[in-house]
Amino acid sequence: MLRIVQLEGESLIADVRRPAFAHDWVEHAKTAPGQVVERLAGATIAITNKVAIDAAAIAALPDLKMIAVSATGTNNVDLDACRARGIVVSNIRGYAVHTVPEHVMALLLALSRNLVAWRETLQAGGWQKAEQFCLFDHPIRDLHGATLGLIGSGTLGNGVASLAEAFGMRVLRAERKGAAVVRPGYTAFATVLAEADAISLHCPLTPDTRDLIGEPELRAMKRSALLINTARGGIVNELALIRALKEGWIAGAGFDAITAEPPPADHPMVDPALLALPNFLLTPHVAWSSRPAMQTLADQLIANIEAFVAGAPANRVA
Repeated sequence: MLRIVQLEGESLIADVRRPAFAHDWVEHAKTAPGQVVERLAGATIAITNKVAIDAAAIAALPDLKMIAVSATGTNNVDLDACRARGIVVSNIRGYAVHTVPEHVMALLLALSRNLVAWRETLQAGGWQKAEQFCLFDHPIRDLHGATLGLIGSGTLGNGVASLAEAFGMRVLRAERKGAAVVRPGYTAFATVLAEADAISLHCPLTPDTRDLIGEPELRAMKRSALLINTARGGIVNELALIRALKEGWIAGAGFDAITAEPPPADHPMVDPALLALPNFLLTPHVAWSSRPAMQTLADQLIANIEAFVAGAPANRVA
């Protein structure tokens, strides 16, 4: 009988139906790195979201035939080791087509309209002491007429583009960094950095995209620009970002992903001084997690497993 082991049951709030074939299902609420091999011993199919399954673990799991990633990103799985062993790896696609774009727009709106700064002003009694009906302490900018640069134009990037255009924004899709040829419908990477009033990241974390946005790129952006990252930590060099915010290279940033999740108390992106800045918003990797999106993910996860068992793997990345 096929043994299926879910390593991170608590990472998904949904009605997860069981596959329509004979199987043994084992579910763990959470799994520490040192528990991976022990818990996957004898497993045919592993389900993981963010828990890493590296080459050493794969070598120690001779029965493993499939890794079902309950997310789109697969940087936590050693794909080369899986290919060498013939292990199928499938991911989830298209499930967050509404929730992530909406989160991007929420971050853009909050930063453009200075909502955090206004909240602090009211908490300090600023409006209560005013001599007229409104205040002008913090600038407010419209999205209408602004230029949004998209780095990554897959399902999520296109979803953001649709919402941005509905707000009246001009959308530029960035060509790959360093590309010799700019494809039709795309704009040179450097041009997007220079012209965008806001940039939103929607690319996977790979060796090519790690530190894609570093000090040179941040300095190339407008001082009035916003940077939004709902993709993966590591795409932006975090130390460079912190300097950019504190020294005014850019106007603000909204992030939903950082390099360590959950972050240790001394992680620079959760430094209380940084989190206190009104032009920086950090959410705990929740852009993907509306209840409808999680149910869609759960349904697709089981469909991927059933497709594998039926001999026709779906959403295969390895």
